Amino acid sequence: MSWINSLMARSFGRKPKTTPQPGFVFSPAPAAREDTINKKTAASTAAFPRFQSTAGDQLSPRLNDRFAAARIKLRSAFTPSQPITDKRMFAGRIDVLTTLIRSLEDQRVHVILYGERGIGKTSLVHVLTQAAEEARYIVVYCSCGAGSNFDEIFRAVAADVPLLFHRGFAPTADAAEKGGTLADLLPPGPLSPRLVADLFAKLTGTRLLVVLDEFDVCESPDFRRNIAELIKNLSDRSIRTQLVIAGVAADLTELVQHIPSIRRNIFALQVPKMSAAEISHLVENGEEISGVTFDKAALDYIVFVANGSPYFASLLSHHSGLTAIDNGRVKVTLDDVSTAVDQALAEFRGRISKHSQAQIDQAAKSGVRHVLGVMAGAALFNSGRFDGRDVDALYPSAANAATFKATIDELAAKHVLLEVHEDEYGRGYRFSEEAVLPYLWILAAQKRFLENRKTADVRLEVPKPGDKIAVEKPQLQDKTAQPAITTGRAAGQS
Repeated sequence: MSWINSLMARSFGRKPKTTPQPGFVFSPAPAAREDTINKKTAASTAAFPRFQSTAGDQLSPRLNDRFAAARIKLRSAFTPSQPITDKRMFAGRIDVLTTLIRSLEDQRVHVILYGERGIGKTSLVHVLTQAAEEARYIVVYCSCGAGSNFDEIFRAVAADVPLLFHRGFAPTADAAEKGGTLADLLPPGPLSPRLVADLFAKLTGTRLLVVLDEFDVCESPDFRRNIAELIKNLSDRSIRTQLVIAGVAADLTELVQHIPSIRRNIFALQVPKMSAAEISHLVENGEEISGVTFDKAALDYIVFVANGSPYFASLLSHHSGLTAIDNGRVKVTLDDVSTAVDQALAEFRGRISKHSQAQIDQAAKSGVRHVLGVMAGAALFNSGRFDGRDVDALYPSAANAATFKATIDELAAKHVLLEVHEDEYGRGYRFSEEAVLPYLWILAAQKRFLENRKTADVRLEVPKPGDKIAVEKPQLQDKTAQPAITTGRAAGQS
């Protein structure tokens, strides 16, 4: 019955009882048993995951890790989930920053920054505000929310401006010496653009810069209309207050309403994607800060997959740097970046709906996922949109281009990852889910980089019109047969 007892013990999570046999001693000596327990406890403690640094960003005294300091520096050098707030870590975009400063200082206009998510708008805004503060501007940064309203925002702005700079109060006035602010002069009722402009018209001895970040998140049309009216009031009266507005948008009118009335009072800039040289600069800047270096192949891979996105570049540099450190190195190799790409793909896939995941997997079986990925790369900085010109740039022959266009039309008609999009630029296509874009692009970039590396022909950018590259031909099935890609509902999705 001993084998039954053993089986029962395993089933219920207990160790089977062992019956001592004559002539054998099963229990170790007390000292030996204690030494074994201590060794097991020490091994268990060493293997258990721990934070590598304290909450004060100091090295943990419990660790004996010679790479712990490099890990802390790397986390400060590459911050994919946070904007750049220190100009020492700012890379590229010098021309853009110069243009913004001159617009504010020389033209005295209000600035609107817009562009795709992850393109670096907030980092630009933070570095711009640092430059303004160095020039003795009073800078008030506000991150807008869905429920932001005009009264709330500008009472907060007024509370950050000391009465010292109000024309009606001498520096030695009692209210100024007690730390009073412009907010003390506001009436209790709702604020209007004209009332706020009247208050800011009394500023003297300084200039006020009001930064409204994440402006696209605000849902109130009244808030947007009041901002447009305030810009007009400030400009018409040459008041020493300027606005910097930033948000996700495909074009200017999508971000700010009533544009015609204030067009001459604003400088609008669509933040472009970074060049390959600027992405390289971003990584090299991180090398100087962290002490972690990237070999040529690793840098090429990051630049290629980043496709002009500072977010992608920082994400891959962060992951690949940590991978190298975990392996006892401060030099990042191609294999480390490959691991980082796999980690990024896992992150992005987790943000995609199950419905779209199923469609992407089916697209891989039909041979169109890779080409859709290249289209996603083109659409990443175009509000998720691409059109026939992007397809023509990809295919060397008109016949292949026509075949793929037919496939795209079929996918869009069935709402498989795509939908038809008509706008002022004509007929185009949009990916139906924003989170699909980075995932499809990184999949395609991973495949193309590794394939091109074999032939020493690494391209650093998405194909442009006139490029001739070899791509997979999509496998179109007979019209009477079962479609190669079906909708999620047909595939068993609810």
